[in-house]
Amino acid sequence: MDILVINGPNINMLGIREPGIYGKETYSSLVEKIETYAKEKNVYVRCFQSNHEGDIVDMIQFAYGLYDGIVINPGAYTHTSIAILDALKAVSIPAVEVHISDVSSREDFRKISYIREACFKTICGKGTDGYLEAIDCLIEGK
Repeated sequence: MDILVINGPNINMLGIREPGIYGKETYSSLVEKIETYAKEKNVYVRCFQSNHEGDIVDMIQFAYGLYDGIVINPGAYTHTSIAILDALKAVSIPAVEVHISDVSSREDFRKISYIREACFKTICGKGTDGYLEAIDCLIEGK
């Protein structure tokens, strides 16, 4: 199985950005954690991060025919991006939405997810372990 992990804006600032909400783990340690876990599960994983909406759309389109699943934390684009939603719908690759924090207990605008419609599961508030749970969901198909 081949899985693409996509992270949106400011995820590269993990460990620096609001550690009380997002923790002290850095983005590089997150990538290492995901890659180690995927290897244990006999899964190929590629991690991608961008602060630019169009780059995320391009990566989703690039995934078509190459990846069996997508784990996506679109960051703030969760609440604004119809373009990312449309890209996910276009490629029809099974996708899991992940958020490090529990967005349902934060500001009202964070409770809205345009991306969720194209994902078969959403994982929130489990810290970076949510990415590992998302990989398991893709492997199990549920």
